[in-house]
Amino acid sequence: MNDRRFEAWETHAGWWQDGFTGGVDPEYEEQILPIVGEHLSGRRRVLDVGCGEGQLARRACGTGARVTGLDPIAAQVALATARAGGPDYVRGEAVGLPFADGSFDAVVACLVFEHLEEPDAAIAEVARVLEPGGRFLFMLNHPLLQAPGSGWVDDHILEEQYWRVGAYLSESITDEEMEPGVVLPFVHRPLSRYVNAMAEHGLLVDRMLEPPPPPGFLERAPGYAEAAEFPRLLVLRAVRV
Repeated sequence: MNDRRFEAWETHAGWWQDGFTGGVDPEYEEQILPIVGEHLSGRRRVLDVGCGEGQLARRACGTGARVTGLDPIAAQVALATARAGGPDYVRGEAVGLPFADGSFDAVVACLVFEHLEEPDAAIAEVARVLEPGGRFLFMLNHPLLQAPGSGWVDDHILEEQYWRVGAYLSESITDEEMEPGVVLPFVHRPLSRYVNAMAEHGLLVDRMLEPPPPPGFLERAPGYAEAAEFPRLLVLRAVRV
């Protein structure tokens, strides 16, 4: 766990913890956490892959499940353990899950796969540790928004605003500056790349969600009148066959 991607996340773990946890981020509070609660309800044994400081794992515990959170970043696992709330935490990688076959009846991965360079290996591991009939809840920054070169365009000649989609079909790795001094690697892939990899490993999608941005996010983006028409989050729910 010493490659460049993990070094960047270890260095900037505090940026993530301060800006996206503890109730400060409306997309988590108003959208992601409720989706987790709804779609993991009734599950007994849940694995949160890329758990960060544990906010999804804690929400899953609230459904009555026994939850394990896994993350490769030491600073994230340390804070998750300190914040407690019910889950168990281990340090590890998505491409080599340290669990026996069929250990869980649900796995969740939220905003994780856009940072993995080996998605097929990670999806294979998810399928391995899920029992037959188990559920995979997969959440991603929407690929249409993450394609390199995508972004809002304010056309002052036509007096309109639109979203430009970049090189959607090309798989690519880019270093993105989240704010001054915080640079993190992102991997863009088209949606078909993930769906087909799941199917190849016995994970069949039975639900897809593209929710509009929540009100709290839209309040922070008053300059983009059309923002509500573009989903920022993609959710795939798959069953292990």
